[in-house]
Amino acid sequence: MLTLEKLFGGRTAALVLLYLHNYEEGYAREIAATFGLSHGQVLQQLNKLEDAGLLLSRLRGRTRMFTWSPRNPLVRPLRALLEEGLGTLAESEIRQHFRARVRPRTAGKAT
Repeated sequence: MLTLEKLFGGRTAALVLLYLHNYEEGYAREIAATFGLSHGQVLQQLNKLEDAGLLLSRLRGRTRMFTWSPRNPLVRPLRALLEEGLGTLAESEIRQHFRARVRPRTAGKAT
């Protein structure tokens, strides 16, 4: 993980990218809760990645979801690099952060 942190400029950036690679999409609060990061840090990183053209966002109800941009030619090689990075993580870390998935509540869904 340390190599990815250095490559992407910090722990938050590396974790956000690994999360999105693993789950295909996500939202700031979910990513922050997964790694114990602040919502603001994660949202700032997601906005930077969107401004760079790597991510797209859309509203799902009141939740702003981020996903990979299919039009950016750098996404495919970046995701290949992230796949290699996931392979270097300890199995315990993979189980803890990259196996559970909870989607946001669908608008209008009964509790």
